[in-house]
Amino acid sequence: MTFLIIFLLIIVIGFALSRNKSIKNIFNPEKKYYTIDDEYNAKRKDREDEIDKLLGKMGKNGLADLSEKERKRLDELSKK
Repeated sequence: MTFLIIFLLIIVIGFALSRNKSIKNIFNPEKKYYTIDDEYNAKRKDREDEIDKLLGKMGKNGLADLSEKERKRLDELSKK
């Protein structure tokens, strides 16, 4: 009986902690940019990384390796 009470107490505490946003941010912090330039550079790097991934995939066997969705995404990214 005591074991059951302790077990239920642990579950309730775990549930309460999982709902708390400050506890979640310890393990999964939000991305924060210090300046507008930092945000711009981070987004630019993300775009470049995605382009590199698509071009790497395309470089193996040519354009046929890309799906229609990937071709459209590569076209969108190359226009920015």
